[in-house]
Amino acid sequence: MDVDDRFDRADPSEESAVYVISVAAELAGVHPQTLRIYERKGLVRPKRTSGNTRRYSKRDIDLLRQIQEMTQEFGINLAGVKRIIEMQAELAALRARMQDLEDQLRAADPPARREGQIVPLQSVLLPPWIGEGRP
Repeated sequence: MDVDDRFDRADPSEESAVYVISVAAELAGVHPQTLRIYERKGLVRPKRTSGNTRRYSKRDIDLLRQIQEMTQEFGINLAGVKRIIEMQAELAALRARMQDLEDQLRAADPPARREGQIVPLQSVLLPPWIGEGRP
């Protein structure tokens, strides 16, 4: 999963790329060169203007602060930070998928129809001490 997948369900107001690199660096508490390194490592991808100038959004600034916390306070290297960010994005996508599936399940099988009913199992796996453990 790509680092940018974390933006799939983002608030549009947080995605407005308005900060130039010097302002973004100041807001995140880092040097502008650090932002260039983060971009080169694939940790952050600022938007670009037609003149190829970097523009950072509020979400980018929040991400930069998170990266700083992980590297400074927890001593995690940039490769580790990138993997953590990817895993966070994957977890968010899986949670969203799970919610979608739960919604589909509720819509397909209303609770009023299920309550109080015995549902037959398709197969039963018996423990080895009972029978042959057949499915």
